[in-house]
Amino acid sequence: MWIKNKIAAVALAATVALTATACGNSGGDSSAAAGNSGGDTGKMITVGVAQLVTHPSLDASLKGFRQALADEGFVEGKNITYDVQNAQGEQANCVTIANTFASKKPELILAIGTPAAQAVVKVITDTPVLVTAITDPKDAKLVQSNEKPGANVSGTSDKTPVKEQLQLLKDMVPSLETVGILYSSSETNSKLQAEWAKAACGELGLKYQEFTASNTNEVQQVTQSMMGKVQGVYIPTDNLMASNMKNVTSVTTRNKVPVVPGAVGMVTDGGTCTVGINYEKLGYQTGMMAAKVLRGEANVGDMPIEYQETLDTHYNSVAATEMGLTIPESILKSGQDSANAGKK
Repeated sequence: MWIKNKIAAVALAATVALTATACGNSGGDSSAAAGNSGGDTGKMITVGVAQLVTHPSLDASLKGFRQALADEGFVEGKNITYDVQNAQGEQANCVTIANTFASKKPELILAIGTPAAQAVVKVITDTPVLVTAITDPKDAKLVQSNEKPGANVSGTSDKTPVKEQLQLLKDMVPSLETVGILYSSSETNSKLQAEWAKAACGELGLKYQEFTASNTNEVQQVTQSMMGKVQGVYIPTDNLMASNMKNVTSVTTRNKVPVVPGAVGMVTDGGTCTVGINYEKLGYQTGMMAAKVLRGEANVGDMPIEYQETLDTHYNSVAATEMGLTIPESILKSGQDSANAGKK
């Protein structure tokens, strides 16, 4: 009896395996194929998300990430679920979230924003981690190198064309002499971009002054201290400044000082114009990397950091009008007006 039952069980297992193989090769249900090729054992895949703060750019990154995985057959509620944790801009919360994921052990972790990524990478060593919205993962000490990250981390960079952004500022303000470089003193990637901005100012024949804030309460006061000293402001892709753009532009617009930020989403909140990263596309790119990892097609540490090849131009017609500025015709033709988005 035992022998008969065992033979029957083996035959049944073989039949199931053949059926699964046939379905996977049929090109029919792409969701099932992606799930099975990812090692679906009947349990739901969990992706932990550590996001630094709520902001349009970072929110867009997560949206694109989820869309890419859905397009690759990882359907929320069917074979994947997301545990999204938001640190609300607090470094201490980033550490708490990282420790929580270390205990929960999701199949993959997405870290959005440099401080969130640094906290996760410091704690998580045995789970694949993808980072996004990071200017330079190597400089932020997240990976061994951007070409071959090593360990359990890879992802995408939001490195921006700083010189081109400052050129926009110069094009809008022919009398521009001194640029105020405004950024968070506590963010590694912001300090790096500030150095790039200083170098670009030198190449463009501009002077600069640095202004920094360490928390939300200081932003408006520091911005006010810039007025009368600079004719334009440059802000890198800085999480603190991004979440406080309205505090910044409430001062700069009133004083007719244009602001060119590093991120497109910051134009919606009153920035004058920029050429920069589309964060939803960047998140989508990260999601495609995640799909490969979840399907077992790639070892995350062997995947080079990826960059966005195409950039978007955005301007804010309302902010420009309030300051009496004329948006260059080249920007009007190629760019998108973010003013209406800011009213939603």
